[in-house]
Amino acid sequence: MLRLLRKKKERSPVLDDMVSKQRRYESLVRALSTEIYRYAYWLSGDPTVADDLVQETFLRAWKALDSLKDDKAAKAWLITILRRENARRFERKQFDLTDIDDHPVADAQGTSLEQQVDNDLLRKQISELPEEYREPLVLQVQHGFNGEEIASIMGLNRNTVMTRLFRARNQLREKLEQSPARELNNG
Repeated sequence: MLRLLRKKKERSPVLDDMVSKQRRYESLVRALSTEIYRYAYWLSGDPTVADDLVQETFLRAWKALDSLKDDKAAKAWLITILRRENARRFERKQFDLTDIDDHPVADAQGTSLEQQVDNDLLRKQISELPEEYREPLVLQVQHGFNGEEIASIMGLNRNTVMTRLFRARNQLREKLEQSPARELNNG
């Protein structure tokens, strides 16, 4: 009888591992789902597709959670999964593309009209950059990744990423200096 009571009170290591994995996963989702959605929306330009991409990303993350050794690398890990999932979308089926300008994403509340105009102009100018320059710039500016992390996410050499970031900023600066909206704001 005493042996039965002892066994009942002992916790199963398998159950403990499952609970631990579930908690780790839930904290990962809570901490990063907004940023992952924002990037998915940027990639797809469609809120429904972005939702699907995020769901698939987190499903794959759940299945491979044991492979994430450093929780500090979780954001880059999820962005990499998301990029691969987005690529799979094009392998399976070609979707109609939509212009991201048709679906504005709400910014922080309380911004002035002038700031909103500047933000819209900046978004438009970034969207006109060639893809090879635009993606690393968005990963750096919007998601805060450094050159090494961007290189890992995009599967490129760090020097290539740094060159693309340099060129992206220069092209963006030139576009903004030539922008008619800038002349209106300064005049």
